[in-house]
Amino acid sequence: MMNYKMLIQYDGTRYDGWQKQGNTGNTIQGKLEDILQKMTGEYVEIHGSGRTDAGVHSIGQTANFRLNKEMDGNEIYQYVNKYLPEDIAVIKIEQADQRFHARLNAKGKTYRYRIGTSPATSVFEQRFIYHTGRTYHVAEMRRAAEFLLGTHDFKSFCSNKRMKKSTVRTIDKIDIVELDGELRIDISGDGFLYHMVRILVGTLLEIGEDLRTAEEIPYILSGLNRELAGKTAPAKGLTLLEVRY
Repeated sequence: MMNYKMLIQYDGTRYDGWQKQGNTGNTIQGKLEDILQKMTGEYVEIHGSGRTDAGVHSIGQTANFRLNKEMDGNEIYQYVNKYLPEDIAVIKIEQADQRFHARLNAKGKTYRYRIGTSPATSVFEQRFIYHTGRTYHVAEMRRAAEFLLGTHDFKSFCSNKRMKKSTVRTIDKIDIVELDGELRIDISGDGFLYHMVRILVGTLLEIGEDLRTAEEIPYILSGLNRELAGKTAPAKGLTLLEVRY
């Protein structure tokens, strides 16, 4: 069997997330698999680097799939993009090593969260920005972010209360950038729990609004309790930027 690696971009606004689900056909994975099966006449399973929630976007999702016969990557690329809806695009397809697996081989990911701080947001950006119209105490947010760097148990920042696997993760970098009318938070790490990035952002925003202090972060981490952390920021502001291998 031939193994193929693909890079995918999508506007997640109208989809029920990346992962194929039994109760809906409206997922990114499902759309891609349907087209590949139409092309090959065989069942094709796509393995993504990880799940993105309903409403979350990507410019760097990576996936792999296997075909029984060898096909030219450009031929697959042309066919898939011909039938995909206009809010999903395959940017690149190439043959990969037989051992490559998009999820199991991933070493890290970077997400970006965008917050609109001006009184009004652009009509062309509103599906990709969480607009609050507020100003934030950014220096305090950056100070709080320092407590989150490194390896910690992030159970307090996970929405899955039945999580049985390890909730220990490593965050390498958190960049908080002020732009004209926008605040961007880029978070890089070796992996992320269910809703983890959105809860981290929600907590940092509450600190930026002076609703809590940076010194609470160690207490939240050690408490291992979701109720200690801040709100879950809306999905629309989140984009998967990159998966590292």
